[in-house]
Amino acid sequence: MFNKNIKLVLIVLIVAFAVYQFTENNIGNGIFLLLLTVFPAFFYFKNEFILLAFLKLRKQDMDGAKKWLDKISNPEGALVKKQQGYYNYLNGIMVSQTNLSQAEKYFKKAIELGLSMDQDLALAKLQLAGIAMTKRRKIEAEKLLAEAKKLDKHNMLKDQIKMMQQQMKKSK
Repeated sequence: MFNKNIKLVLIVLIVAFAVYQFTENNIGNGIFLLLLTVFPAFFYFKNEFILLAFLKLRKQDMDGAKKWLDKISNPEGALVKKQQGYYNYLNGIMVSQTNLSQAEKYFKKAIELGLSMDQDLALAKLQLAGIAMTKRRKIEAEKLLAEAKKLDKHNMLKDQIKMMQQQMKKSK
């Protein structure tokens, strides 16, 4: 895995070499090189290890997803801000099975750094609401649950939100 700055330097070098190829009347080579810049540009904004971790998570392979995330040794240096958010989001999902305090830290950091999709943000807030509920912080849990409900525009988390609201009513 390359540092985010190395990816930018790679893009600049490829574009410079493409311009050189155009000046040498090697138009085909220049066009090919410009098309080649798509890959480092894509991986600048979408980290390859995070994408692979999402694929493993989709198959319910938590160990495989954790293995891919562990390959990112320095998240601050290797990832842009949104990717750091998703790095923390994925770690929070995996740690939530075993350590709620650690998961809470990961989810809060993910929300602070930002997530691209409202659905991911809603899930992170729903998880935080569940953690707050287990730690008997009802006001915080209700607030987070309301925010999660607002962010869930496609009603994908509707059942989980309803279930959590019912649990909150029972514990009053």
